Amino acid sequence: MKTRITELFGIEHPIIQGGMHCVGLAELAAAVSNAGGLGLITGLTQGTPEKLAAEIARCRAMTDKPFGVNLTFLPAVVPPDYAGLIEVILDGGVGIVETAGNNPAKWLPSLQAAGVKVIHKCTSVRHALKAESIGVDALSIDGFECGGHPGEDDVPNMILLPRAADTLSIPFVASGGMADARSLVASLVMGADGMNMGTRFVATVEAPVHDNVKQAIVAASELDTRLVMRPLRNTERVLVNAGVERLLEKERELGAAMRFEDIAAEVSGVYPRVMYQGEMDAGAWSCGMVAGLIYDVPTVKALIDRIMSEAHAIIRQRLEAMLDERPSAALT
Repeated sequence: MKTRITELFGIEHPIIQGGMHCVGLAELAAAVSNAGGLGLITGLTQGTPEKLAAEIARCRAMTDKPFGVNLTFLPAVVPPDYAGLIEVILDGGVGIVETAGNNPAKWLPSLQAAGVKVIHKCTSVRHALKAESIGVDALSIDGFECGGHPGEDDVPNMILLPRAADTLSIPFVASGGMADARSLVASLVMGADGMNMGTRFVATVEAPVHDNVKQAIVAASELDTRLVMRPLRNTERVLVNAGVERLLEKERELGAAMRFEDIAAEVSGVYPRVMYQGEMDAGAWSCGMVAGLIYDVPTVKALIDRIMSEAHAIIRQRLEAMLDERPSAALT
């Protein structure tokens, strides 16, 4: 399947793996790229330039296909060494970077001067337009359904994607609520050039996380996520658990007076405990509503092959049959 995204990034299928904290390691990124999609190493999970350089080298040894690095720009008292991280990305010959969080304008010149393609993640059309105006090459449009940070506008993809298509001129992928062939075809119909999957890729064989995490996603329904940190305007969609219930109780009690320090025990340092040790009630970890559409833990290749095969069938059988204006088994 060819779209503007497959052409831009030199990949076979218009499927991108989300840059997820403590999940986007070399083995998952390489598996996605080897299966024809675009795998991403999560830069801030590595933390230091030296560790990121080693992870890039590790991924390079696992695949000869294009892969990228996610860099999320966050406000911090002591910010990460972004300059150092970008230097090792360039030294490592990585050709694609996904940016998220704050405006990446400061870092675009050095990346693009080296020929790196930049895709920026946005949760609103106004932010997407800003990103387009500063010269990013592509966009990932993140709907309200997504795991992680959906922004504060609460616009789902059925509205957000067509609005983006009506407004933007550069390629974009749909993110949030993406799990299968129906997700991909619907995204294409609404104007996207592919899709970005996060939660779905966590529930794969190659995802380097504890099996408890994978089984929790498979067991969850679309009703099992919660929005936390809304009083701080740092909303995050997470899978409900005992730690999340404690956090929500604090939010109810403290209301607008809540500070980050009040909930630090439920959000700070939680990811390694959940993802690597399988402590499912430790606190808040990102998970999309799409968990309700995840029923198994396949290999990455089996998942992507299934998505592409079923997407072609939907387009060629179900949709074309509708155009024939004749009854068809494809419509039942």
